[in-house]
Amino acid sequence: MANKGLFASAVAKLFPATDTVNRQGSIAYAYGPEHRLAQLAVTGAFGDTFFASAETQLSDVFAALDHVDPLFAAKAAIYARKSGKMKDMPALITAWMTVADPDLAVTVFDRVIDNGRMLRSFVQIMRSGQVGRTSLGSRPKKLVQRWLEQASMKQLMDAATGNDPSLADIIKMVHPKPETAERKAFYAWAIGRPYDVAGLPEPIQAFEAWKRNKRLAVPDVPFLWLTAQELSAKDWAKIAPRMGWQALRMNLNTLGRNGAFGQPNVADVVAARLADKDAIAKARVLPYQLMTALTNVGDTVPLKVQAALEDALDFSLANVPAVEGRVVVCPDVSGSMSSAVTGYRKGATSSVRCIDVAALVAAAMLRTNRGARVLPFECDVVPLALDANARVAANAAKLAKIGGGGTNVSAPLARLNAEGAKVDLVVIVSDNESWIDDNRHGATATMREWERLKNRNPNAKLVCIDIQPYGTTQAKARADILNVGGFSDAVFDTIARFAKGETRDWVSIIEAVEL
Repeated sequence: MANKGLFASAVAKLFPATDTVNRQGSIAYAYGPEHRLAQLAVTGAFGDTFFASAETQLSDVFAALDHVDPLFAAKAAIYARKSGKMKDMPALITAWMTVADPDLAVTVFDRVIDNGRMLRSFVQIMRSGQVGRTSLGSRPKKLVQRWLEQASMKQLMDAATGNDPSLADIIKMVHPKPETAERKAFYAWAIGRPYDVAGLPEPIQAFEAWKRNKRLAVPDVPFLWLTAQELSAKDWAKIAPRMGWQALRMNLNTLGRNGAFGQPNVADVVAARLADKDAIAKARVLPYQLMTALTNVGDTVPLKVQAALEDALDFSLANVPAVEGRVVVCPDVSGSMSSAVTGYRKGATSSVRCIDVAALVAAAMLRTNRGARVLPFECDVVPLALDANARVAANAAKLAKIGGGGTNVSAPLARLNAEGAKVDLVVIVSDNESWIDDNRHGATATMREWERLKNRNPNAKLVCIDIQPYGTTQAKARADILNVGGFSDAVFDTIARFAKGETRDWVSIIEAVEL
C-alpha cells in the first residue's frame, strides 16, 4: 500500500493543511494574533500549566500584543474582565495599554479596574517592569489616584485587605487628596499615621473599639479583618450572615471548624444565603466555583448547607441558553486534563481541574437539552451513562472521575461517523493537545473526521472550547467551525449564538465590545 500521507486523494488535498505543531509535537492549526490574545485573555492565569510555564505564558501574551492593534487589545481586556470574569490577564493588558496607547488606557482602566483587588494587581504589574516601566508614571498615577478618590467607603474598606502591594502602599504612592474629613481619617488610619477617631467611618471606629474590648459586639467590617483575631463560636455565628456571598462559599469549612454551625439557626441562615438567586447573580458566581465548594466541604458542614450549594449550582446555570436539535458534547478526560484549570501557582493553585470544567460544560448542556449525547474521550470514547434528570453536580462528578490516558480529539467524531449519526451541533471541550491521532502530514484527523460527518450532515456545526492557553487547535476556524476560549458562562451564550447562526467568529464578538 502506498504512503497515504504522500499520496492522498484529491478530495483529501482540499482539507486545510496544518501550519504548526502543538505542545505535544503533533500537527495543529495556529491561531492568528487576535485569536491568540483572546484565548490567553480568557484562559490564562499566569500559573504553570500541564504543558507550559507561567513565564512562557507571559511571553506569549506580549508576543500576541505586539501583533495586534491596541484597540483590539483594549476590547480583549474588557471582554476578559466583564464576560470572562478574569483578573490577572485584563490587569496586565490594562498596564500594557498605559505604554502602548496612553489615551485609550484611560477608558480600559475605568472598565477593567473595578475593585480593590484589580487595583492592587494593576499596581503590582506596573511596578514589576514587565510592561516597560518600574513606576506608575504620571498618567497611571492619576488613574489610581482618581480610583481612590471616587471609590465608595465600602469599596475602600474592602480594598484594605491583601498585600504586595497593600492599600496602604498604594495610598503612599499616589497621595490621594481627601475631600471629606471621613476620607482623610481613613487614609491616615490605613497608612498607620495619627488620625481623628471621630472622623473614621463608624464600622472602623467599632472595629478599633472591639479590638481593645472583645466583650463588645463583633463589628460589621470586611470578613478578612476579623480572621486574625481570636473569635468564639458565637462570634463566628454572628459573622457568617455578614460575609459576602463569595466569602461565605469559600469559608464554609472555617465556619464548621470553629463551631458556628452548632449555634442556633446558623445553618438555616447560611443555607438560605447560599441558595439566594439574587445574591448568586450579584456575586457573578461561576458554576465551577460552586462545584469546587461542593467537592471541598468537610463533615463539619451540615447536609442542608451542602444541599444549598447544589441548589446554587443549578441556579447559576439557569441562564445557560438552550441549544435545540441533535447536540453532542465531548469532554476531554485525558491525563493532561487533571491539571489545575488556572495552572499551578505556589499558595494560589485552584482545586478546579480542566476535567472539572469540561465535565461541568457537558452536564450543563445536558440539563438544557435533555436529548443531548455526552461522549467523553481520551485515547478513545469512554462509555458512560448519564441521567439527564440528575443534579448537574452529580453528572459532573461522574465525568470528572474518569480521567487518564492520551488525547485523541478526533475520537468522538470518528465514533459518530462509525455510527452514521445524525448531528446538528458537536461541542468539544479540551486543551487541544491531541497526539494519539497525529497524521504527520496534511490536515488533522479532527478535520478529516469532521468532513466525513459534514458529508452526512451538511448543516452541522462544530464548537471547540479551549480551556488552556496553548495557541493551537485541531479544527481550523471557518463558517461551520468555532474556536472559543474560556470557562465562564459567556461560553454558553457564544455557543448558542453560533448554533443559531448569529455569529461566525469569536474574534468578531470581542471586536463588537463597545468602548
